[in-house]
Amino acid sequence: MFRKQALPRIPIGEYLSLFRSYLKPQRKRMTLLAALLIGGIGLQLVNPQIIRYFIDTAGSQQSGEPLVWAAVLFIGVSLIQQLINVSASYMGANVGWMATNQLRVDVAAHCLKLDMAFHKQQTAGSIIERVDGDINNLSNFFSQFAIMLVSNVLLVAGMLVLLFREGWLIGSGMLLFVVFALMAIRYVRRFAVPHWTKVREVSAKFYGFLGEHLEGTEDTRASGATGYVMHRFFTLMREWLPLRVRAFFGWASMWITTIIVFTIGNAVAFTVSYYLWQKGSITLGTVYMVFYYTELMAKPIEQIRTQMEDLQKADASIGRVRELLQTSSSIQDGPGGAIPGGPLGVAFNRVHFSYEGDRSTLADVDFRLEPGQVLGLLGRTGSGKTTLARLLLRFYDPGEGSITVGGVDIRRAKLQELRSRVGMVTQTIELFQGTIRDNLTFFDERVADERIVQVLEELGMGQWLLSLPQGLDTRLESGGGGLSAGEAQLLSFARVFLTDPGLVILDEASSRLDPGTEQRIEQAMNRLLEGRTCIIIAHRLATIERADRILILEEGRMLEQGDRVKLAANPDSRYSRMLRVGMEEMLA
Repeated sequence: MFRKQALPRIPIGEYLSLFRSYLKPQRKRMTLLAALLIGGIGLQLVNPQIIRYFIDTAGSQQSGEPLVWAAVLFIGVSLIQQLINVSASYMGANVGWMATNQLRVDVAAHCLKLDMAFHKQQTAGSIIERVDGDINNLSNFFSQFAIMLVSNVLLVAGMLVLLFREGWLIGSGMLLFVVFALMAIRYVRRFAVPHWTKVREVSAKFYGFLGEHLEGTEDTRASGATGYVMHRFFTLMREWLPLRVRAFFGWASMWITTIIVFTIGNAVAFTVSYYLWQKGSITLGTVYMVFYYTELMAKPIEQIRTQMEDLQKADASIGRVRELLQTSSSIQDGPGGAIPGGPLGVAFNRVHFSYEGDRSTLADVDFRLEPGQVLGLLGRTGSGKTTLARLLLRFYDPGEGSITVGGVDIRRAKLQELRSRVGMVTQTIELFQGTIRDNLTFFDERVADERIVQVLEELGMGQWLLSLPQGLDTRLESGGGGLSAGEAQLLSFARVFLTDPGLVILDEASSRLDPGTEQRIEQAMNRLLEGRTCIIIAHRLATIERADRILILEEGRMLEQGDRVKLAANPDSRYSRMLRVGMEEMLA
């Protein structure tokens, strides 16, 4: 999804769009920040004038009182200037943090809306690096870039105006110095930007790899693959290092260029000031003021250089964030066809689907399941059973044909409504750090504790819940650590039934359970599935004894379908042979 080559230079409109979107809500803070920075500029311009007055009058004044007042004024202005600088820094950091947090929220929400094809192509670590790493690089851009750039330009312009007032020669010399400095920095910056882009790309690759293997560390160690992982780790580090070095040299080239430019500026100031002083055109205080302004000019030019460095990082990060935000999901929300309440009928109308290429995962699948019926879905591994379930939840859309749930084409339904009415339990249990209540309700405070307890009791977990010292407030470890496989699976059942779906899909949900736990689920299933339609993807014949209809898939095609009792009574049916020989042998 993400291109590997360097991203193109970001147009100015992209920056303006970001400013409008994320800084407009902070207009008051931005106004205050601008006022603080402008006030600081004024004070920086005043101080050299005070020093000049002090020097020029020190030898001519018989009374020291004016000098004392000048010194007091200088100290007061300096203290106020420092207070303004601290306030501006705090305000700028606040603005940047709030803006980047909002952008981070938008990017994370967008990633959650993208289709499964996108998430299959990206590792979790790679996405996290974009949501966190790239956006962190934009913090200074949001908090300081525009205002600091404008304020520094105003400071330089103010000093040039004051220097021109002292003489056209001084003003012209400093103007040439400023133009030369900015052109030199701009020229050097062109060579540094691509390196920051590549650094961010390799950083995303590295953290994606690291996150993936830290998550699967148990399998890595069990398979003896630690050596390979560390070899790949060092390979990525070796790839990262030279790019970091080149990016550093890009930054260093800008830093060295700035030092050289400042040295030239000081030389120009000394030369012009000495020439005019020798002619008697300026006083010694003015000489010091010119030199002071030249030294002071180094600060805004240095900050402009720093802002350009931040712009380098922003160029790369904005390009990557923009590319992510412009990645659209192939699964678009429907206009809002209302799905009815109660048990939901299901119809597949000549559905064809392929994950990629020409190889069909499902081909010409056509069947109907009436509301309240139970479908037993059978087939070898890779026959398309799980794909059929994913299509019902619109994790993917079929290439041809249509699917209706409750008589509504699922492409017309809102995704949130569809997924709230269709529940799915798989053999992979996703539990996270949090309380039992949070794991079952996904932080939905509208679900009453009484309802949670009722569902757990129907699943035969009432005594288990009573044995916990903190009840529903008991905290679980990430991945369900501390729970048996059966307990974790039962919690996943409870989570689905709390949403009160009209259609329940059980994707080999009891395959990890021991016979005793599976029996407990079987006993509760009749009560929990009452008034609901169900699709059971099974690997044991006993699991589908409650099915009203049977559908057998073979390489994505319908091999057989029909009423379970009639198929069982037909000695020529595939299902009947499974009952006689055993499903495991038939599907081997």
